[in-house]
Amino acid sequence: MHLLSAHITNFRRFADLTIKEIPKTAKLVVLAGPNGSGKSSFFDALLLRYRLDSHFGWNGDQKYYNRQHSETATWDKRITVETDCGNTLNRGNVYVRTAYRNDPDFQTTGLTRQENILDNPPLHRMIEADATVSVNYQRLASQAMEDVFQKESPTTTIGQFRENLIGKIGVSLNRLFLDLNLISVGNPVDHGTFEFSKGMSKKFEYKNLSAGEKAAFDLILDLVVKRDSYNNAIYCIDEPETHMNTRLQAALLKELVELIPDNSQLWIASHSIGMMRKAREMYDADPSSVAFIDFSGVDLDEPVVLTPTKPTRAFWRNVMHVALDDLAELIAPKQVIICEGNPSGNVPRKNSNHDAEIYGAIFAEEFPDATFISAGNSKEVQNDFIGLAAVLPKLATGIEIIRLIDRDDYTIEDINDFKNKGIQVLSQRHIESYLYDDEVLIALCNSVEKPEKSADLIDEKRKIIDEIVKNGALSDDIKKAAGKLSVKAKKILELRQAGNDTPGFERNTLSKIIKPNMGIYKKLRFDIFGLR
Repeated sequence: MHLLSAHITNFRRFADLTIKEIPKTAKLVVLAGPNGSGKSSFFDALLLRYRLDSHFGWNGDQKYYNRQHSETATWDKRITVETDCGNTLNRGNVYVRTAYRNDPDFQTTGLTRQENILDNPPLHRMIEADATVSVNYQRLASQAMEDVFQKESPTTTIGQFRENLIGKIGVSLNRLFLDLNLISVGNPVDHGTFEFSKGMSKKFEYKNLSAGEKAAFDLILDLVVKRDSYNNAIYCIDEPETHMNTRLQAALLKELVELIPDNSQLWIASHSIGMMRKAREMYDADPSSVAFIDFSGVDLDEPVVLTPTKPTRAFWRNVMHVALDDLAELIAPKQVIICEGNPSGNVPRKNSNHDAEIYGAIFAEEFPDATFISAGNSKEVQNDFIGLAAVLPKLATGIEIIRLIDRDDYTIEDINDFKNKGIQVLSQRHIESYLYDDEVLIALCNSVEKPEKSADLIDEKRKIIDEIVKNGALSDDIKKAAGKLSVKAKKILELRQAGNDTPGFERNTLSKIIKPNMGIYKKLRFDIFGLR
């Protein structure tokens, strides 16, 4: 079953809310927005409609459900839905998990027969405790007893039986935690609990799992146990990321989507970076499979119509601010220096960010909030060819953009014109002119405790420059001398693991030699930041 639209009036946060145009192909629907924006209230409406349509009844809590407490509960008119299977939510059509999932420890000393999963859903409201691990343990263990004595083939081995019982749960869990393996349900009549192996530990009990491990295990366990009963359903999970780090959030969402039946649909309410990032990856792979509904900035006191939004930059900016609040500004750089160099694009190329990495290494200590980005050749940087200077300040307020180009053969008039346009120009031809400056070469010799070699190294530099000049190059075009000079430096100083090629030598060795107390550092700092 796939939910296509819903209309909710005078219910909890909603005066008049319509969500529509959900693609029938969407297997994942993400409700995004800050706390208190109505995401959980939407799940409450679906849950109540499901209980009424399936004749489970409701708890009569008018003060919880009604926006105006005096109104009669005409729910058939106040909550309407459209699905690809009709306008009624029958038994097995809605699966719900609240955000209050906490089963820190349990042990059993006996088995209790569990009622049919669809007979009486335990939840009435999205504020209720939703601890299911111990119940699912009882369900698995009692089902195992029934299988052993009534259903299982006489030829089934213990290993096959265990695989049938917990294999699917263990496989999903192991994809999330490589060193965590579900091995047993223990002894259900003697302090029974789930048992795991973790690293060198065997029979690692459920109670010893971390909060994140328990949270992930809970969701996976519940889906595996109930997916056959909810084989044509709308699955609603409120804040599935609780207790989890960003990487785990993303991996868990992938598992959840793969675990629900093919003809079902997963709805999550989340403001976590990990979940959003994975949902975006899935959207990029197949835009028809994921829908985002954005509750941010919506005035629910007025009639509102929400339709799927495309994951634009504006949408992701809202997501970042909801997830990180002030940290969104904290992690954004204060300065972005757009310099020359080939941007790596989708397929990283060797040395594509060469200049940016060198600048970053040199100024990391004094300018930790500055980020250097390679953005093409001189013309492309000047004209903001890939749009960084235009876009970045809109993603996070307060970013200063500096465009930086090499000196090359530009005239003084050209340079003055660039500066009038806010473009900084190196005072020397290119970054290699700074890296192979005599002061840097002397510092290099000192760094390996061979100061006596500095005169030899500088002499070799002069010879190499003379050679390239004879071949038609300009004397300040140090880039053309860099290859031979880097080889000579490594040979004279007997350097090992100093960089496999010339660009590597420049990034990994020379850039780390340039320090704030050096004249060449101060010259480069002035060229870029305008600071003396």
